[in-house]
Amino acid sequence: MPTLEQYDIRIARDGTWFHNGDPIRRIELAKLFSTVLKRDDDGDYWLITPVERGRIVVEDAPFVAVEMTVAGCGADQVLSFRTNLDHWVEAGPEHPIRVAVNPETGEPAPYIEIRSRLEARILRSVFYDMVERSETRRTEAGESEVGLWSNKVFFALGRLPGD
Repeated sequence: MPTLEQYDIRIARDGTWFHNGDPIRRIELAKLFSTVLKRDDDGDYWLITPVERGRIVVEDAPFVAVEMTVAGCGADQVLSFRTNLDHWVEAGPEHPIRVAVNPETGEPAPYIEIRSRLEARILRSVFYDMVERSETRRTEAGESEVGLWSNKVFFALGRLPGD
């Protein structure tokens, strides 16, 4: 399969797809590209078709989680997330949530895995909704952590100061 070193395609931090420096305005085209998007073991992003593959630039995560719905409560609660390209996923063992922390600002940066190594950055407003619905529990180490359940998995959102 021929390999192009670099396609002139970029996904901005806000989820906007660009080609040759211009935004891709047809959402259907971005959705189509997203179906052939892969991430390799080195963290590089590729568009891979049966006849060619090319590397693209992703500023943060290739998707943005723009909406969350909640069904149930406690360990049986299910959190469903919609991306900027209208993909829906349920947080759980196959779609884990993680929260990175910006080392410079200390700000949380939440993500959910959409499919194999491809994540969506969770919008701040959605994250605030998650925090409002969260509960506090003690870890095995005796620290207090804030998090929430989805599909019988507890996802930690952060630790409480002072523990």
